[in-house]
Amino acid sequence: MRSLRKTVLLAILVSVVLVLALLHSWPTRAYTTVDVWQRTGPIAERHLEERLLEPDHRLGNIPFRVRESVASLLARNGCVCEGESGGVNLPFAQLLFPRVSAHPLHTAFEASELEEMKRRRAKEYKSFQKRSQTPADVLIIAEANNPLQYPTQGVEIRPLKTIIIPGLALHDLPRDHFSINITATLGTLNVAAEVDGVKIKGDGEMHMTLSSSLLLSLNRQLQFVTYTNTLFHPSTADTVQFETEGHQATFSIKIRHGVTPKLYNTGSKGEYNVSALVTIATKTFLRYDKLQDLIDSVRRYYPTVTIVIADDSENPKSIAGPYIEHYIMPFGKGWFAGRNLAVSQVTTKYVLWVDDDFIFTANTKLEKLVDVLERTTLDLVGGAVREATGYTATYRQTISIEPGEEDGDCLHMRRGFHHAIQGFPNCVVTDGVINFFLARTDKVQQVGFDPRLARVAHLEFFIDGLGSLHVGSCDDVIVNHATKIKLPWVSQSESDKTYAKFRYPPASSDATHTKNGLLFFKNRFQCLTHN
Repeated sequence: MRSLRKTVLLAILVSVVLVLALLHSWPTRAYTTVDVWQRTGPIAERHLEERLLEPDHRLGNIPFRVRESVASLLARNGCVCEGESGGVNLPFAQLLFPRVSAHPLHTAFEASELEEMKRRRAKEYKSFQKRSQTPADVLIIAEANNPLQYPTQGVEIRPLKTIIIPGLALHDLPRDHFSINITATLGTLNVAAEVDGVKIKGDGEMHMTLSSSLLLSLNRQLQFVTYTNTLFHPSTADTVQFETEGHQATFSIKIRHGVTPKLYNTGSKGEYNVSALVTIATKTFLRYDKLQDLIDSVRRYYPTVTIVIADDSENPKSIAGPYIEHYIMPFGKGWFAGRNLAVSQVTTKYVLWVDDDFIFTANTKLEKLVDVLERTTLDLVGGAVREATGYTATYRQTISIEPGEEDGDCLHMRRGFHHAIQGFPNCVVTDGVINFFLARTDKVQQVGFDPRLARVAHLEFFIDGLGSLHVGSCDDVIVNHATKIKLPWVSQSESDKTYAKFRYPPASSDATHTKNGLLFFKNRFQCLTHN
């Protein structure tokens, strides 16, 4: 009887702690609701630049006052990796009052090799910048050259093709003779038609001059100026100079192939055909009993949806059945390698990622997730996972990168989301979600999963996809999680012991060092902070 009372009291205590934790973590700030429907939006407003351009010497003596509330929001390019100190040292303190911790990532390397790793990282980063940046990324200011009219954005040409440069003109000037110089660097200039009274010099070359005593005739001639790309590059930009006496302007012409569309036939209008739109992908390792429970639950609600399984068990068992694809990997190849294999075999528009110990229920409505992706600009939307205890988690994370200097940038991850989604009351925009998400297949394949992350990884995919993936989360599409409660009188099987050995390595293991090492070198981070 006394033992029973202790058990009941312990259960009550744990329940109270969980309720307090839930109340404490409940978002208290007011989030805005934003429309992310698929439609053409207004032109985005310019963002403030990091610092002022070369100042006009005539303005140097004019005093000014700093508005700290705004200036403090500007990037400093000198991030500091600091966690929160102090706090109460009590059981469940981190759960009830989560503090931000900071983890220096250079500790993944021995002191003797750290400098060499920094040198190699700096070299690779410089090469990455050269590959990823083009002249179109250079800031060009259209100064107050009032007489000159020219395009500042949006001129594009296919490699080795010809276009008419739009928008060139010269406004009124008190002159008797007018002259325009145009200079390109990756192509030649010409005119598609000639206008009487205009002299053309250098047509067919990189530098061309147009002159006339009649401004209207010159402007008419400028309407026929063409640009021909002559130096092949699949994606770059030409910087064109446009000038007249006393005035000069510069603009870019993007040179790139058009994006090849990748379209999916989604069938006739009406209700979503989930079988034609979605493939379910999972990775399994030893847990064939749980995998079979997953398959059985999927078939109850979606009997014809294809399930792709990547399996790196040592002695793989046969998994057969209609609409099932089972791929065998080398033993212990790993978590992200399995994700890559599974996703690489998906041919539908969307891929649903699930763990092999999830169970579909009546609340696992994939149509809702499809609807969100079909009607918004989101690339990926997560659902919610309900544990055997009844607790439902979405694991929403915001991810940001604070620019640093030579030591690298700072990676910051926080629980939460950015804003709600108009039209979908249970959905928000965030940066990272739980291990149950529906995504555009081509976007997931584009980001990929680093196969060096073998057993302990998840948010690393969203870190690699930051800036590429538009991520959402909906808490009204729920999948159940098989119970992890271990009864003390039930002994672990050898399979369970082997699984636990791979799945839960100690914090000091090579897996943790590998993860930190990749964040340090591959992503050029100096530290990670999270709560």
